[in-house]
Amino acid sequence: MATFITLARYTQQGISKIKDSPSRVDNFRNAAQKAGGSLKSVYLTLGRYDLVLITEAPSDDVVARLTLATASLGNVTTETLRAFTEDEFRKLVTSLP
Repeated sequence: MATFITLARYTQQGISKIKDSPSRVDNFRNAAQKAGGSLKSVYLTLGRYDLVLITEAPSDDVVARLTLATASLGNVTTETLRAFTEDEFRKLVTSLP
């Protein structure tokens, strides 16, 4: 399974309904599981982003659908990064010509 890091920022709507945020995380976790993936961890962060989510999914398409569906609710904006483990990184680098 591929690993993805999602950086999220609360919108004005999201922050005005901050007490609903834990249930929104639960909804994302359930959606990820139904799509064949899993939400590995969630962090509340200080600085440029409000939340960091680590997700595993079988494909880029699955994560794209999950993050688009989540962002369409209007509570967060997201930026998602495909993450490679150290082993994947080493394999990629050693395969270079």
